[in-house]
Amino acid sequence: MSRRFVQRSGIWMSGFTLIESIVTIAIFFVLILVVTNFIYMLYRTQGYTFEQSQAINEARKGIETMVKEIREAQMAENGAYVIEKADDYEFIFYSDVDKDLAVEKIRYFIDGSDFKKGVTEPTPVNQLSDLPAKYYPNDEKISVLSRFARNAPPVFHYYDGNGSELPAPARKRDSKLMKVYLVINVNPSRAPDDFVLESEVQIRNIKDNL
Repeated sequence: MSRRFVQRSGIWMSGFTLIESIVTIAIFFVLILVVTNFIYMLYRTQGYTFEQSQAINEARKGIETMVKEIREAQMAENGAYVIEKADDYEFIFYSDVDKDLAVEKIRYFIDGSDFKKGVTEPTPVNQLSDLPAKYYPNDEKISVLSRFARNAPPVFHYYDGNGSELPAPARKRDSKLMKVYLVINVNPSRAPDDFVLESEVQIRNIKDNL
């Protein structure tokens, strides 16, 4: 590059031309943009990773609790069978989950991208009556176990005593073993990839027939 020299107080000093100054400033701003973009992408990636980690931890805790509750499933307070519904994305059963000697109605299900749990306490028909308790839908209390569930494959799988997977019509009657398969991903369009949580549980108090 060319230089121009300016004499000040008898001393010749080197200086940049206008073009050189513009080029230097442009390079400086390009570097600033590159560094800023890198920091932004790093922060964004770490944010997704942290959020996904939280969702996975929530789901893991939820599944651990669910496995314990399913293992101890039993007949309902009104005499209903242990399993009420056994679908791909919804499982309803009865279990004393809070150890209060009353059997609650438990519902695990996918709602959009949320994996949820519903609990319905039994309500006596009449405190002075011997009639069986009832489970009122409006009494159900729902909580979110995990967000960002991305299940295309079924969440719940049902197996008989020989380990054979059961078709829908036979699940309620013949299920002895269950597997839970939950896919978690905060944003499927970018890393990190899907995280799969899988667990199985033996239903202890299940009957051979309804």
